[in-house]
Amino acid sequence: MSTDAVAILGFVSLFVLMLLRVPVGMAMGLVGVTGYSYIVGLGPALKLVGQTSMRTVTDYTFGVIPMFMLMGALVSVSGVSRELFKAANSMIGHLRGGLGVATVLACGGFAAICGSSVATAATFSAVAYPEMRRFNYPQSFSTGVIAAGGTLGAMLPPSTVLAVYAILTQQDIGKLFMAGIIPGLLAMLMYVITIMLIVKFRPEWLPAGETKPWNERVQDLKNVWAPLVLFLFVIGGLYGGFFTPTEAGGVGASGAFILGLVRRKLNRTNIREALLSATRTAAAVFTVLIGALLFGYFLTITQSPQKLTEFLTGLGVGRYGVLAMIMLMYLVLGCLMDAMAMIILTVPIIFPVITHLGFDPIWFGIIIVMTVELGLIHPPVGMNVFVIKSVVKDVSFTTIFKGVLPFVATDIIRLVILIAFPILALWLPGRMG
Repeated sequence: MSTDAVAILGFVSLFVLMLLRVPVGMAMGLVGVTGYSYIVGLGPALKLVGQTSMRTVTDYTFGVIPMFMLMGALVSVSGVSRELFKAANSMIGHLRGGLGVATVLACGGFAAICGSSVATAATFSAVAYPEMRRFNYPQSFSTGVIAAGGTLGAMLPPSTVLAVYAILTQQDIGKLFMAGIIPGLLAMLMYVITIMLIVKFRPEWLPAGETKPWNERVQDLKNVWAPLVLFLFVIGGLYGGFFTPTEAGGVGASGAFILGLVRRKLNRTNIREALLSATRTAAAVFTVLIGALLFGYFLTITQSPQKLTEFLTGLGVGRYGVLAMIMLMYLVLGCLMDAMAMIILTVPIIFPVITHLGFDPIWFGIIIVMTVELGLIHPPVGMNVFVIKSVVKDVSFTTIFKGVLPFVATDIIRLVILIAFPILALWLPGRMG
C-alpha cells in the first residue's frame, strides 16, 4: 500500500474513532502509532511512543500548561468570578444594558486569570444569568452574552489553546500570549458596542438595574484589586522579559495561592478541589498532546503536509484565497468538534501551508484562535452553548443560539479586521523585552 493510501486510511480511521466517541488524544495516538508501525516497523513505533511520552511530560517549556491551570483553578475556587461581576455591576449595572456590559467585562477579567473558555462560560452561567433574569433581560440575550463572553478565555492570556498552538508549532508562548491581548480587548469592546446597539434599537429588552451608593461601589472595586494586580504582574513580567512563560505560570500559581490565603478565601477543601481540577485538566491536555505528536510523526513520514501544500498552492487562488479556504474549513469543523480538538488535529497539517505562503506564524495563531472562538458559539454544536445549557436547564438550545447571533456577526467583523491589519496582533510581541 502506498504512503498516500496509508495517510488517507489513517484520516478515515481517525474520524471513525472520533465518531465512536473515542477520546481525541487516544484516537490520534492509536492511528499515529498504527500508521507509523506499518510504514517503519513496530519496534521503532513503540520506541517512539516511549520517547514522545517521556519528553512531553518532562519538557520544561510544557510546564506552562499545568502552572497556569493551577493559577486559574485557585482563583476560581476563591470566588473571584462573583467579585468581578459584582464590581462591574456596581459601576454600570444601573444603565440600560449595564448588566450585559458588566458580564462582558467580568468574563474578560476572569478569562485573563483562568485561561479557559468553557470554565468562563460555566462560571458566569451561574453568576450573571440569575441577575440578568432578575431584571427581566430576555433569556436569549442573557445566555448569548455569556456564551460570547466565555470565548474570551481562548484569546486572553493565559490561554490554554494558544499555549497548545505554540507547542505544536514550536513558537514562543510568551509572544503568542502578548499577541492575544489587543485582539481580546478588541473583542470586549466590540461586544460592548453590540450591546449598546441592541439597547438603541430594542431598549425595552435591556432595562436598567439598581443604582448602588458610591461607598458600596468603591468597596466592590477594592475586592477585585488583588486578582487584577496578580494578572498585571504576571503578564507585565512576561512582557518585560523578567519571566519565561513557565516561570510566569509558577509565579501566577504561587501568587494566587498566597492571595487566597491572605484574603481568607482558601481552605483545605477548596485547595484540594483546585489541585484535583488542575491535575485532571492538565493530564487530559498532555494526553491529547502526546497523541497529536504521535499523529504528527505519522503525517511526516507520509509527507501529507508537503503534498497538501503543493495542492493548495497549485490552485491559483492566491495566498489569501488559500487562507479563506482554511478559515472556512475551521468554521465547518466548529460544527463537529471542540476548540482544542480542532487545533490539535489540524495545525500539524495546516501549519506548513501557512509558513510556505509567508504568513506570520504568531499572527496565524491568533487568527486560528479567533476562528475557534466562532466555533465555540455558532450552531449547531457550539461548545459554550452546551456548557450554558448544562447549567441553565430551563433554556432551549434554540433560544441560546438566537442570543449569540449578534455576537457571531461581531466576531466575523473582528476576524476581517485582524486579517486586514495584522499589526493589531503583532505590535505587542514585537516590543517584548
